[in-house]
This record gives sequence, structure tokens and C-alpha cells, in this order.
Amino acid sequence: MYLDYAATTPVDKQVVEAMAPFWFENFGNTMSLHYFGREAKKALEKAREEIAGAIGAKPEEIIFTSSATESNNTVLRGIKAKHIIISSIEHACIKETAEWLEGQGVKITRVPVDKFGRVNPEDVEKAITKDTGLVSIIHASNEIGTIEPIGEIGKICRTHNVLFHTDAAQTFGKISIDVKKMNIDLLTASSHKIYGPKGAALLFVKQGVKINPFLRGGGQEFGLRSSTVNLPAIVGFAKATRIAKEEMEKEAARQIKLRDKIIEEVLKIKESYLTGDPKNRLPNNASFYFSFIEGESIILQLDLAGIATSTGSACSSLKLEPSHVLLATGLKPEQAHGSLRVSLGRFTSEEEIDYFLSVLPGIIEKLRKISPYGK
Repeated sequence: MYLDYAATTPVDKQVVEAMAPFWFENFGNTMSLHYFGREAKKALEKAREEIAGAIGAKPEEIIFTSSATESNNTVLRGIKAKHIIISSIEHACIKETAEWLEGQGVKITRVPVDKFGRVNPEDVEKAITKDTGLVSIIHASNEIGTIEPIGEIGKICRTHNVLFHTDAAQTFGKISIDVKKMNIDLLTASSHKIYGPKGAALLFVKQGVKINPFLRGGGQEFGLRSSTVNLPAIVGFAKATRIAKEEMEKEAARQIKLRDKIIEEVLKIKESYLTGDPKNRLPNNASFYFSFIEGESIILQLDLAGIATSTGSACSSLKLEPSHVLLATGLKPEQAHGSLRVSLGRFTSEEEIDYFLSVLPGIIEKLRKISPYGK
């Protein structure tokens, strides 16, 4: 039973079918001038148009990349700025790139979040200086699900003539995004988070924004991302985007119902606490911490019961330190180590949730009895 959709999603069968012709029949290189190249180019531009429409962008503003990590690196390293503002709960690919840039002499300001993981737009505005060239704030946390006030932050950045980027890997296809209304200059999204294949992602670059290429070579993707494009994956990404757009409203409502059921029942367990915003959170995210036990122990016990979930602590990240996101919300290290993230998806049923809820309390009780933390 899979309850880790925030990590990745299975590829929708309709997406697989859409990709099929591009392995053996329409396999051409989009840069070739002959028939096979022209047909491949036609499919590429159709995919670009489909995806652009999902966020209110122009087709020529969509750059295809291999991953959200690549897109985020391209933004932070490609926008030459003396000063960059990020939040304290960014994904590791933003966080670590910012740390690398600091070593190159770029000033990085990390705006704090409140106990719900929410960025205060006023803090962003206060952090802006004459040297600020870029603000990058995650649209919604992959760990705690809190949706940030991106529209407000975008408006502030536009007023101060500062470029604004958001990592929308967790929100694209799940909640509505309009890059014009939200004053977004650059945006990252990923195929494998919305039932598309791995190996395809996008970077929205607003027309007129100057960005230095991360990869140089053949001049693909308007010269901003050289490399032969992964056409089957991009076609799959476009098909996944279309399905997500068509089903977004209905699916969000269904997932919110299941999410709220999980939250209500889990919080009945003694010494259990919700992390993230109680209401303004992703439709599919329910995240908690439990006193006196470690998250990786919960994950392993759930796995033995046939349930896949995630944690922000040691085993899931292969690091010894607790989640920087949870620490940023004010949790102590021992609290952050007791985290559990349950993320739902298109194929999650209420029966599965009922099974999860029937298993979890016994696991928590069992682990507390043997916990080195006491109680």
C-alpha cells in the first residue's frame, strides 16, 4: 500500500500509452531537418503548448529539463545576483545550491517561517536590498505541506523590480497556478510528481528574463538547455499535465476528505502532533510528529505491515541530522526525529486509509514501550 506520493508517483497507464509511439515510430531527433526530425519537433512543441497552458504561460516560456533539481540549479546559478533571498524550508536542491553560492561570494538571506511553516511576505520585503537580484520561495513544502502566499510575495517582488522564482514541484497539477496573476518570473515543476515519467521537468522563464544556461552545447530549448531532448518523457509529461488539469478540482476534493480523516484520527493518539498549516496545506499531505519515538522506526514498522510512508528524520534522508524544515518551524531535534509524512494520490482508496489508521496506533504504542526516550 503506497502512501508516499509526495516522493514520486506511478506512471498513469494513459501516459504510458501516449509515450509508446515515441520509442520506436516517432523517435527522431528534434534538431534534424528530415521527416523524422520534423515529426519529433512537432510533438515537442505540442507538448510545450499543452504544459504552458496549464500555468497561463506562453509556449516559448517553457524550458524542458531533466529534473526539478536541474531547474532549480539553473535558476539560482543562472541568475547572476549579488544577493538572493530564500526561505528556511526550501528543498535540499535550493538549500544546498544557495550554500554553494555563498562560497562563491553571493549573499544569501534565509527568511524564517512560523510554527506552521508559513513565510511572512513582510519578512521577504524587509530582506530586499538594492543588491537583491532573486527571491526563491517554495510554493508548498514537500515535508509538511504548507502552501506559501506566493501571490503576495510575487507582488512584492514585482514592486521592487526583483525576479521571483518558486519551486512548484509539489503544487503543479494539484492546485491552481497562474504565473501572470501570481507575478511569477521563474517556476519549477516535475513530471514524476503528477503520474508522468521520471526524467522530465520544466523551468518556466518569463519572456524577457535573462538567465545564463546551465548546460551549453547544441542550443536546444531556445539555447537555455542544450542536450538532445527526452521526447518520450516530455510527451508523457504533457499527457500527465492534461489529465491532472482535467481532474484537479474533483481529485483535490477527494484527497482533502481522506487527508482530514487521517489528521482527525491520528491526533487521537496520545502525544501526537500535526506539522504544517492545519488548513492551508496540500490536499494530499498529512504530516505529524510523535513524542518519545523515532520516525524511521515508525516507517519500518509500517513497511512490515505493507504500508509505504515517509519521515523527515535519519533513515529517509541518509543523514544523521533531523529535518531542517521541521527545525525551522521551531521543533526540537528530538521532536523532529519523530516525524511521519503520509501523502495521498490518485489511486489511494478510503479502504487503504482505514487499514493505515487501524495499524498505526498499535505501532506507536509498541515503539513507545521500547523507546530509549522514555515515557
